[in-house]
Amino acid sequence: MQQTTQLAERARAVLRYDLPASLVVFLVALPLSLGIAVASGAPVLAGIIAAIVGGIVAGALGGSPLQVSGPAAGLTVIVASLISQFGWAVTCAITVCAGVLQVLFGLSRVARAALAISPVVVHAMLAGIGITIALQQVHVLLGGSSNSSAWANVTELPGQLINAHGHGVILGGLVIAILVGWRWVPAAVKKVPGPLVAIVGVTALSLLAPFSDVTRIQINGSLLDALALPSLPEGNWGAFAAGVLTVALIASVESLLSAVSVDRMHTGPRTNFDREMIGQGTANMISGAIGGLPVTGVIVRSSTNVAAGARTRASAILHGVWILIFAVPFAGLAQMIPTAALAGLLIVIGCQLVKRAHIETARRTGDLAVYAVTVAGVVFLNLLEGVLIGLALAVALTVWRVVRTNIVAEPTGEDTWRVAIEGSCTFLSLPTLTSALARVPAGTSVTVELSVDFIDHAAHETIEEWQRQHVATGGTVDIHDVGAVEMGSAVTGPPMRGFTPFDKRSGVVPWSSWQREESASVLHGLAAYHRRTAPVLRPHLQELAHAQRPETLFLTCADSRVVPNVITSSGPGDLFTVRNVGNMVPAGQADASIEAAIAFAVDKLDVSSIVVCGHSSCGAMTAMLGKTDPGDKHLESWLAHGNPSLSAFDEGRHPVALSAAEAGFGVVDQLSMVNIAVQVQTLQAHPLARRVNVIGLFYDIASAAVLRVTPTHVETLADAA
Repeated sequence: MQQTTQLAERARAVLRYDLPASLVVFLVALPLSLGIAVASGAPVLAGIIAAIVGGIVAGALGGSPLQVSGPAAGLTVIVASLISQFGWAVTCAITVCAGVLQVLFGLSRVARAALAISPVVVHAMLAGIGITIALQQVHVLLGGSSNSSAWANVTELPGQLINAHGHGVILGGLVIAILVGWRWVPAAVKKVPGPLVAIVGVTALSLLAPFSDVTRIQINGSLLDALALPSLPEGNWGAFAAGVLTVALIASVESLLSAVSVDRMHTGPRTNFDREMIGQGTANMISGAIGGLPVTGVIVRSSTNVAAGARTRASAILHGVWILIFAVPFAGLAQMIPTAALAGLLIVIGCQLVKRAHIETARRTGDLAVYAVTVAGVVFLNLLEGVLIGLALAVALTVWRVVRTNIVAEPTGEDTWRVAIEGSCTFLSLPTLTSALARVPAGTSVTVELSVDFIDHAAHETIEEWQRQHVATGGTVDIHDVGAVEMGSAVTGPPMRGFTPFDKRSGVVPWSSWQREESASVLHGLAAYHRRTAPVLRPHLQELAHAQRPETLFLTCADSRVVPNVITSSGPGDLFTVRNVGNMVPAGQADASIEAAIAFAVDKLDVSSIVVCGHSSCGAMTAMLGKTDPGDKHLESWLAHGNPSLSAFDEGRHPVALSAAEAGFGVVDQLSMVNIAVQVQTLQAHPLARRVNVIGLFYDIASAAVLRVTPTHVETLADAA
C-alpha cells in the first residue's frame, strides 16, 4: 500500500513539474539540433537522432538527474573535420568508439579526472568553437559558402560582404534580431523559446513572401531513412584513433562541466560523475550506431530544464520522446526552413559561447593569456592543438606561480643587511637568489629571513656555500627560519612542501621559535610586521582610522601567555581590551582606571558584552593562596582586591571550585575560576554593566582550551553552546 502511495506521489510530481518542463526543453532543442547538424556538415536529421538518443538514453542512465543531453555546439568543429576527412559513416564509427571509451572512463571511476582540466581552457575552447561557427555561418547567411579554414573565412569576409545577395540576408538578419531582442520581451511571452519563434516565424515569412531565391534545407527521406550504420575506415587508423580520443575527451569534459554547472542551479540530488560517463558513453554508442551526431550534456537545454521547474530525470527523458513523436511524421517540415535562418541561429549560438563573464574572470585571475592563446589556437589551428597549447600554457603558468620566489636584499644599517626569501625556493630560483646574495657587501652582518614553504637541495647548497664564503670575509650570517619549512630539511630527506595551521606572520608563533637574538626580539618583530602584516591589515585599518566599533570589552590578566585576539579569533577593532594582574574588577568601584574603561566601553562605544577571562597557573592566584610572596607593596595592595574571591573560594567549597576539581584542576586553577565567577557577579551588579551581557572565561594554557565559567559551575564551550 505504501509503495503504491509513493508511486502515485511520484507520478503526480512528474505531471506537475517534469511534463511541462520537458515540453519547454523540446521546443528549445528542436531548432538547435537541426542547426548543429547543418553546421557540422552532417545529415540534417542526424541532429534529431542525437537529440532523441541523448534525451532518452543519457537521461535515463546518466548520473546528473536534471542535465539534458543531445548534439552540442562544442563538438561542431571537430565533427565537421572528421566528416571532411573520413565521411559520415566512419564518423559514426568514431562516435561509437568514443562512447565505448566514455563507458570505460565511468567503469574505471576516473571521470572526475576530466575536471582537472583548467576551466579557463575549457571556456576558451568553447569560445574558439563559437567564433569558428560564427565565421563559417556568416558566409552562409550572406549567400556564399564557408571555408574549412578560419583564416580563409576571415580574409574572404570583406569580399563576401560586398557581394552579399539574395533574400537570405534579410531572413538571417531577422533571426538574429529576434534572438538578440528576445531578452527584452515580456515575461509571459518569453515562456515561448526564442529559437523556436525565430525559426518558425522566419520560415513562415519566407513561404508567404515572394522569396523565390531562398535556399532551404535538403532532407533525403524520412527519419527512418536517415538511420544509418557506421563503417570502419579502410586505412589511416592513427587519425581514426586520434578522432576517437578527441571526441571522447571533449564530450566527457563538456558533459562533466555542464553537470557541475547544473548542480549549482538546484538543491536536489548531486551528480554521480562516473554514472554520468556511463550514460553519456552509452548514448554515444547508440547514436553513432544508428546515424546520429555525438552526444554531450548541453548547458543551454539543461539550464532551460531547471528554470522550467523540472524535478527529476523524467523531464530529460520526456523531451527526447517529444522529439521522436514530432520527427517521425513531421521531419519533412524541416525542408521548409531557409538555410540562412539556421545560419542566423548558429551565429547567435556561436557568439553566446564567447561569454563576457569568462573573459572577465580570466582577466581578474591572471589567466587572460591562457584564454587568448587557447582561443587563437582553436580558431586558427584546430581544436585539439588549441586545447593542448592552452593546457601547456596553463600548467606552465601554474608552475611559475607555485615556484616563484620573492627575494630581497637590503641594508638595515651601516654594516648590517637583511635578506628576505619568501615562497618556494628551488633550483629555478637560483639566478635570482645568487644575484641577491652577491649584492651583500663582504664583512657585513647579515640576517637571512627564510619564509618558505618548500626548499630543495640546490637552494640549500647555494645559501650554505654563500654563508661559508661570507663568514670567511669576516662577516656574520644569522638564518631565521620563519616559514613552514626550515632550511635544514632540504638535506634530511626528499624535499617536502610544508603547511602550517597558522601563518607565522600573525603573531601566533613566539619570537623564540624564529629569532635567536632575544635582545632584538621587539625590533625584529616590528620589522617583520611592517614588511608582512601591515600591508594585509592596512585596508581594514583604513576603515577604522577615525573611529572604533568594538563588540566586546575584554578584561583579562596581564599574563603574557594570554593573547585575547588569538583566543577569540578576532582582529583589530573587535575587542576593547583591559588587562591587569589577576583580571579583577575591584568591588565598590574602587579603581578609577577600571571604572573609566567600563564607562567608555558601555556608554561611548556601546559594546554588547563584557568578558572576564582568567587563566591557569595564574601568579596572582598563587600569591593570594600564600604559595608565593608578593614582595612589592604595590602588588600586595592590588591583590587585596582579590580578597572577596579568596573568601568565596572557602578552601574549595565554592560550587565553581567543586566543578573545577571534578574536571581535574588543581587548587590554584580552582581559585582562578572562582575569581572569574566573582568578577562576573561584580560586573552584573555594576550600574553601567547591567545593560550588557557579562561572560566568564577560563583559558587553560597547557591544553590551549577555553572553558565557560558561570557563577555556579564550569562548562566547555561546546556544552555552553
